[in-house]
Amino acid sequence: MTKLTLGPFNRVEGDLEVQLEIADGHVREARVNSPLYRGFEQILQGKDPRDTLVIAPRICGICSVSQSMAAAYALADAAGVVMAPNGELATNLVLACENLADHLTHFYLFFMPDFARPVYTDRPWYADTETRFRALSGTAAGEVLPARAHFMHLMGLLAGKWPHSLSLQPGGTAKPVQAQERIRLLAILGAFRRFLERETFGDPLETVVALDNARALDAWAERDPGRGDLRRFLQIADDLDLGGLGRATDRFMSYGAYPSGNTRLFRSGLWADKGPHPLNLATIAEDLSHSWMAGGGPLHPADGVTIPDAEKVDAYSWCKAPRLAGEVIEVGALARQLIDGHPLIRDLVAESGGNVRNRVIARLLELARVLIAMEDWIKAIAPGEPFCEQTAIPDDASGVGLVEAARGSLGHWLAIRRGRILNYQIIAPTTWNFSPRDAAGVPGALEQALVGAAVRPGETTPVAVQHIVRSFDPCMVCTVH
Repeated sequence: MTKLTLGPFNRVEGDLEVQLEIADGHVREARVNSPLYRGFEQILQGKDPRDTLVIAPRICGICSVSQSMAAAYALADAAGVVMAPNGELATNLVLACENLADHLTHFYLFFMPDFARPVYTDRPWYADTETRFRALSGTAAGEVLPARAHFMHLMGLLAGKWPHSLSLQPGGTAKPVQAQERIRLLAILGAFRRFLERETFGDPLETVVALDNARALDAWAERDPGRGDLRRFLQIADDLDLGGLGRATDRFMSYGAYPSGNTRLFRSGLWADKGPHPLNLATIAEDLSHSWMAGGGPLHPADGVTIPDAEKVDAYSWCKAPRLAGEVIEVGALARQLIDGHPLIRDLVAESGGNVRNRVIARLLELARVLIAMEDWIKAIAPGEPFCEQTAIPDDASGVGLVEAARGSLGHWLAIRRGRILNYQIIAPTTWNFSPRDAAGVPGALEQALVGAAVRPGETTPVAVQHIVRSFDPCMVCTVH
């Protein structure tokens, strides 16, 4: 048996270290270390509750809107305020813009360049992949970056700026949308749709969304091979068996995403034992046994503590170990689409579980599904009607804000006493996915997904490990907030 430590990882937001035990050319055991402590939960203690709208977004510059929305929802829950319908539509659009930009960036700039590495020069798809996706020089980057930049103009119109907008509020948004602005917003979405249909999918978004099982996906890919980057990825995934790589717990969670009155675009729930179940938020608890954190047994985040203890015995990460009813959970686009019931994702998971291929497919499918919904949200905005309800924050209250960020389920738990923040606890998506072991010694989702990954003789940065890590699209600065 040999040991290998990988880190830092390139094309990953924040610091990450992975320690591997390797036997017979495969990973036998993995430990995932989040080596940076940041302390936002301590920073927020004692502050005016409204300060969360300024401080929480600065947890991350990539998913700051997700943090803003979770903070705003927590304040809204504490105040008992309901967002104005226009505000709900506008905040959905802002969050969706950030999430889709993240999905696009992950696929083109973080994930696909790994297949342009020289280790794959003998594969039949290598020449085309290197031309298209090679870091810095591939043709895709020159097309994706302008398309993404133009798409992000939507953020400027709806939120004033990005990241760290102050327009998102508990009662909605401080930035109303005028009638003429709706036309500009639809034009921005139209340009982004054309890019996706031409470059990413090679087909209308509705055609992709209508794919309802694995055989339909295979037939669609074979009808016009090489047309669109999703088909390129599927060719690579089949050749390298990415559908057999990086399987974790096959237990998934989603808080539900994009509310509209009493419904949501994507449903909330738990997927376990090959089927959907209601989500019981009361069963969430954070285990500190292998984290550099002081404390006793697992606590619900409403009662949680974040006190660093860098000398703790048996600890190996600043990341806590959140569990749902004591079980390891995976979150992300795959979880959202599976729990919402999209037939393609349910068929893929039934066939091969959660894996590298299925996580990427789910993100790209979500790109198509959410963009279609965004077009409807813009048309539903009623200019002249309120966009924000006035909100008075009580001196003594508690609240929770639950959001689906690009990488998965994000929760903020807030307690206010005498007009100040008594406690603020956060569980980010990568905290779920990259957690260390718990008190029972059960590894986190990524730690489980890495077991069995092939390590070629002489490899110091195994490509299989890189693919698995990046399939989760980690955001480490959110993990350790």
